Amino acid sequence: MPLNLPDKLPAISLLKEENIFVIDNSRASTQDIRPLKIVILNLMPLKITTETDLIRLLSNSPLQIEVSFMKLKSHTSKNTPIEHMKAFYRDFELMRDEKFDGMIITGAPVEHLDFEEVNYWGEIKEIFDWTKTHVTSTLYICWAAQAGLYHHYGIPKYPLDKKMFGIFEHHICEGMNKLPIFRGFDDVFFVPHSRHTEVRREDIEKHPELTIISESDDSGVHIVMARGGREFYVTGHSEYSPYTLDTEYRRDLGKGLPIDMPKNYYRDNDPEKGPLVRWRSTANLLFSNWLNYYVYQETPYDINQIK
Repeated sequence: MPLNLPDKLPAISLLKEENIFVIDNSRASTQDIRPLKIVILNLMPLKITTETDLIRLLSNSPLQIEVSFMKLKSHTSKNTPIEHMKAFYRDFELMRDEKFDGMIITGAPVEHLDFEEVNYWGEIKEIFDWTKTHVTSTLYICWAAQAGLYHHYGIPKYPLDKKMFGIFEHHICEGMNKLPIFRGFDDVFFVPHSRHTEVRREDIEKHPELTIISESDDSGVHIVMARGGREFYVTGHSEYSPYTLDTEYRRDLGKGLPIDMPKNYYRDNDPEKGPLVRWRSTANLLFSNWLNYYVYQETPYDINQIK
């Protein structure tokens, strides 16, 4: 089944080249079915790239999905054309009375700052609180995962000695393998990480309402679940396309920044041979399971009944 996307969104033409089934609003309006309403708060600098990465994964579902994009009034994107933002994004204050079946909140390049120092922290906190009453299930990714855990539960983040950068082996925590979010997962699976900070198991375990459901011996806590699946905090970047880490690596090299080659990423550890993609199937399962079991199966038909 297709994704229902705003007319003329750049991701439509990009994904059609990959034989991914998407339709625009004009065509979707003729179909007599209630699509799932998913809103994306995209905090990443290269918004069109992130939109495409997320939509690619959301498309791997038999459900019709209506995607909306939210932006912050307290922050102006410097890396995306203003025309794109005006055409496809709306301020939170214009959406606060709406309800959504699911929400995705992305990472943001503000790890070096304490949460309270982020210039849009006040608005982000308001959105985090709003999700509890206006969204059936929310997926927090990377910085958003750390920020959400801090805001909702007081979980601190810690700076790493070196950037967690590469593709790392993960496993499902003991007793968690029957959770629907992991349907179809292998015993060992791979996830990209690109971050300078971490959350720690010992802090999370102090909160009985939080459950660590997957982790890595190398990169630490991976997914934390709360409120029976109404909140998922994901520290990695399953949504990354094959060359995202390569772009980051070459960018930092070009700036003369101290950066190690991403681990377990390039074929034979040779950047000229390109990446060995080992996380694509897991990424598709993660997003499709979230959509099916924690959004579609849980959300009321009358979206205004979300509580």
